Amino acid sequence: MTLFEIIILAIIQGVTEFLPISSSGHLLLPAELFGWVSQGLAFDVAVHVGSLLAVMIYFRQEIAQMTVAWVTKGFTKEQNTDSKLAWYVIIATIPAVIIGFVMKDWIELNARTALVIAATTIIFGLALLYADATAKRTQDLTSLNWKQALLIGLAQVLALIPGTSRSGITMTAGLMLGLNRESCARFSFLLSIPVILGAGLLATLDLLQANEAVDWSALLYGAAFSFVSAYLCIYLFLSWISRIGMLPFVIYRLLLGVILLWFVFV
Repeated sequence: MTLFEIIILAIIQGVTEFLPISSSGHLLLPAELFGWVSQGLAFDVAVHVGSLLAVMIYFRQEIAQMTVAWVTKGFTKEQNTDSKLAWYVIIATIPAVIIGFVMKDWIELNARTALVIAATTIIFGLALLYADATAKRTQDLTSLNWKQALLIGLAQVLALIPGTSRSGITMTAGLMLGLNRESCARFSFLLSIPVILGAGLLATLDLLQANEAVDWSALLYGAAFSFVSAYLCIYLFLSWISRIGMLPFVIYRLLLGVILLWFVFV
């Protein structure tokens, strides 16, 4: 890859990992528009590392509080908000881990097509629009319970289908359960940590088995630009989401879906 391709793909990964707009659809566009080749397993690992570092550094205070509370109070009757939130992240992660392990190969072979990505980009974009328009948005993370966390986790399973958007579907579920927009986003971002970590580890295992040649400068640039774009994305999204709502992202998803359909049928 050229340096330009590295920068563009890293920024795409960093931004779309957290916005509710589908990373699969965006990573498909450069190949369709410009004929760019696949970035390879090593680069995939690098941009995942960049995104993971961004979300962990941004939420470092929350992560530290949750970890300490989980270790000291998570297995006692004296639970507090932080220990409960740590448990909810664990509970919400379990369904995706189980289903992802069972269905990973089938999804890779059958669902990673431009038509599937276009359809899910549009369908789940409309679902996000419905949830945002009809939701009560009266609860925050302090009122979250394990049943709601599990339902959000079950919704996250749908993100195994390319084009769904992990952040999009978890925010959709959170809104439908009554959480306000910022709380939906925060829980979705916290929930991304074990998911990105798991995806990065799987990609690393695949890389070791493939014995792929490594361009270390490409990995460094990829991780750096993914980190910066992801961190800015999280900061700006949380700053704006309560004011702008989900409509701009829904409109964007619909346009992206139409563009992808055009590539499929034209």
